[in-house]
Amino acid sequence: MSDTVYLSPPDIGPLEESYLVAALRSGWVAPVGPDLQAFEHDVAERVGTGGAVAVNSGTAALHLALLGVGVGPGDVVIVPTLTFIATANAVRYIGARPVFVDCDPRTGNVDVGLVDDLVRRLRSRGERVGAVVPVDMFGSCADYTRLVPLCAEAGIPVVEDAAEALGSHHRGRSAGSFGQVAALSFNGNKIMTTSGGGMLVSDDAALLAKARHLATQAREPTPHYEHRETGYNYRLSNLLAALGRAQLVRLDGMIARRRQLRDQYAKVFAPVPGVELVGIDDVDSNCWLTVITVDEEHCGWRAADLAAHLATGSIETRPVWNPMHRQPVFAGAESLLTGASDRLFTNGLALPSGSALTERQVGRVFEAIDEFLTSHSRVRAA
Repeated sequence: MSDTVYLSPPDIGPLEESYLVAALRSGWVAPVGPDLQAFEHDVAERVGTGGAVAVNSGTAALHLALLGVGVGPGDVVIVPTLTFIATANAVRYIGARPVFVDCDPRTGNVDVGLVDDLVRRLRSRGERVGAVVPVDMFGSCADYTRLVPLCAEAGIPVVEDAAEALGSHHRGRSAGSFGQVAALSFNGNKIMTTSGGGMLVSDDAALLAKARHLATQAREPTPHYEHRETGYNYRLSNLLAALGRAQLVRLDGMIARRRQLRDQYAKVFAPVPGVELVGIDDVDSNCWLTVITVDEEHCGWRAADLAAHLATGSIETRPVWNPMHRQPVFAGAESLLTGASDRLFTNGLALPSGSALTERQVGRVFEAIDEFLTSHSRVRAA
């Protein structure tokens, strides 16, 4: 594509090509077909849920998931402030109101203690909390051991945003298997891709059936076109599902490659004071992105300094998500904050983590990091 080392490029090879060619030759090129059905079955089996519905984006999956658990106009939905904006946008699609909650600084995942406090606060005011939407950040599952019982006791559905976490686990259970329903993403930069796409996974057969109905324009089963409610054009095509099936076959290998990269980063930064890897202790993460935090007081440089140096070598990095409570579109939104997400945004940096990176590209990344650390250690010593 170019000489740039990208953060998380698609990992596509001969297997994907063979699946796509077979799907094309089958004639099933519409949003129906055998590959679509097989992909839904295979993902549900991998996650460990009773079923799945493939859609054209992770955002669509979140939208349908929220509708599925009964979120409606005027409801409140608790959303982590440290996330991609799709998590919060899906709430607004329904006419509900996102209320943001801060994160655990060690993992970037939602601070469960704050969720408990926020539920009590909202209910004391008579607010209806329609759902809690934890996000599995950078491939590490949220603390569902604490969160799920908390929400169950309060009678609040959990809608898991597992967009970044397919293949990850929490205490023996797969990401996407927690709560009433979960949303996965197969965007081009995710652990596996269908170019664009997403999926709902759940044990709730009625919820999945409703999502499938809404995703196909809510068309009634009649010979003519009849619609009794508003639907959406959200289904995934059979061709993209074929691509996803091939990617799923290779998923474990792609995860292993990303973990290998994370281990290399951990070794390089271990002797550097003030630099830590986010979620480094999570051995069950799919290692979607490796993120470091930089304490300038201890190491003498900022995350932005390393990013600028790597950019001179055409190596892509990215700051951690700018929190939702800082986004102009959500100006004035209610939030319960500790400052953890703000610090991660200021001090965090996502490094090239893709399984498709070649050995030459990986060598360029670590050579550039070594140059930077060497030059800055000399400046610090001086």
